[in-house]
Amino acid sequence: MNMDVIVVGAGPVGLWLASELQLAGVSTVVLERAAERSPHTKALGMHVRTLEVLAMRGALDELLAAGIPVPAWHFGLLDRRVSFAGLDTPYPFMLAIPQLITEELLEKRALALGVRILREHEVTGISQDQDSVRVTVNSETVLTAAYVVGCDGAGSTVRKAAGIEFPGTASTAWGYLADVTLADPPQGPYTRHTPQGALIVAPLPGGLHRVTGFDPTSADRTELTLADVRASAFAVAGTDFGMRDPVWLSRFGNAARLASAYRNGRVLLAGDAAHMHMPTGGLGLNVGIQDAMNLGWKLAAVAQNRSPATLLDTYHAERHAVGSWLVENAQAQTALLTNYTPETQALRATLSTLIDRNPALEHDLAMQLSGLDVSYPANEGAHPLVGTRAPDLDGELFASMHDGRPLRVTTADKPYTDGMHVVYMSHTRPEWTDVATAEIRPDGYIAEVATK
Repeated sequence: MNMDVIVVGAGPVGLWLASELQLAGVSTVVLERAAERSPHTKALGMHVRTLEVLAMRGALDELLAAGIPVPAWHFGLLDRRVSFAGLDTPYPFMLAIPQLITEELLEKRALALGVRILREHEVTGISQDQDSVRVTVNSETVLTAAYVVGCDGAGSTVRKAAGIEFPGTASTAWGYLADVTLADPPQGPYTRHTPQGALIVAPLPGGLHRVTGFDPTSADRTELTLADVRASAFAVAGTDFGMRDPVWLSRFGNAARLASAYRNGRVLLAGDAAHMHMPTGGLGLNVGIQDAMNLGWKLAAVAQNRSPATLLDTYHAERHAVGSWLVENAQAQTALLTNYTPETQALRATLSTLIDRNPALEHDLAMQLSGLDVSYPANEGAHPLVGTRAPDLDGELFASMHDGRPLRVTTADKPYTDGMHVVYMSHTRPEWTDVATAEIRPDGYIAEVATK
């Protein structure tokens, strides 16, 4: 089997990347070692920029119908939530949706586009030369592709085989999660942070609840039992909410690592294969899908010989910095979550007060958590909009990007004839008043601006 691109890992990141490639006409296969999708759901939320990304491809409606909009979200489980209400987006909320549903819908779309997904195909080796990459599957079959992308999680076989280092820190604190039935559940999402620990309780589809917590008495990754979870919840909340019938019990740590490179020759990384951190705030899945969105159009252009291979270097240049921010943000939240001293309680109270009194601070935090503040380096002297996210101008920009092509936004009266996909809009917002035309990359960032 000779493919343009092999994607390793059929999670949300791998599925989205494969769909982007197939949409551009690049023959793509996804290799997944598991026989079937996990029945357990890891991530529970999609942030604003990820919703915009899906809207750009017409892939959002089913997800919106299956999820619950959450207008404010936490930072380090502070008492004061961060509101998304003032953000310049059609989707000023976090969408609460189990990863299991997300994967089902993204896989459905990938298959409809023609992506081949091969389960029970475990990658056991990779080698590459100047022309191709050879992937050994199940220790015997060898597949060949022009490029391979590892979307195979923090323990990435692809990353290790490519010789890409994964420096960082090991876990020093542990959290737990339990998907259980509650006889006496709280009303709506429940969060609490006390000297006895931290606790989050959130409803899941099917009558289950996700109980997540941090217990200062648990110092390592010992096997988790329902009795452990009940005791930890009672210490924080004074009740275990009638907890019973667990369907999943797991511990997780605060290990933080970032790949030294997102590319080594014809092998690239995206998602958790490139960055690892405490799963707080629901950031990891979102950054991973945005990795895939950045890489998809670039890899397609290179694989189809429309751009030189050096375009792939911009993937590391743009997304490695985002990965560095992700790890730093998760570590900051971890410090607030996993310390229970009086000093930390005072710090938490102070930060909550500052957010409450400073709308600009709340806006900055909302922009960070939502992913809307990400911008990419621009050449010296470029217009200030170059490298920034293009908003949904006139409520029509995202709807004009379903085919995955770049486009030109203009207010010019005469039509363009250079073959570029052109959209005529008013874009009468203050920062766009001097813009005559703007060229938008397939991932929704502004590549060039011509002024009036």
